Amino acid sequence: MKRYIIAADAARARIFTQEKNGDVQEIDSLVHTESREHPGDLRTGGSGGVDDSAGQGIRQSDKSVTTMQNESLVFAKEVAEYMRKARTQNQTDSFIVFSAPKFLGDLREKLDSVTRGMIVKTVDKDVSKDSEQQIAEKLRNI
Repeated sequence: MKRYIIAADAARARIFTQEKNGDVQEIDSLVHTESREHPGDLRTGGSGGVDDSAGQGIRQSDKSVTTMQNESLVFAKEVAEYMRKARTQNQTDSFIVFSAPKFLGDLREKLDSVTRGMIVKTVDKDVSKDSEQQIAEKLRNI
């Protein structure tokens, strides 16, 4: 059976398989466009930057951060569901997860215990933009 490699950040997750011979091939990709939006666009539907809803022209700060954290959790849940489905459909027998540190924490929070138990290695580094060859090289070094 194949091992799944998850390379993710808060906006994109790429799924690779690793064969017994070490070859890596990208098989799927998940994109969460809301995580790429400006925080003001997510909350207000506007162009971001200034929250005029109170009529005070207050700069977004804490609310923007909270909005982005919420979007990260939404996407983490989507990635966790993808992993759970791969597990329950017997598509993989283990996972290696590369992820930006903050998103890795969000993902761990959303994983069920059985799927979490199938993770053989986590690496708190964002490699979501790396090529298949670069991912394969990183796997050889862990």
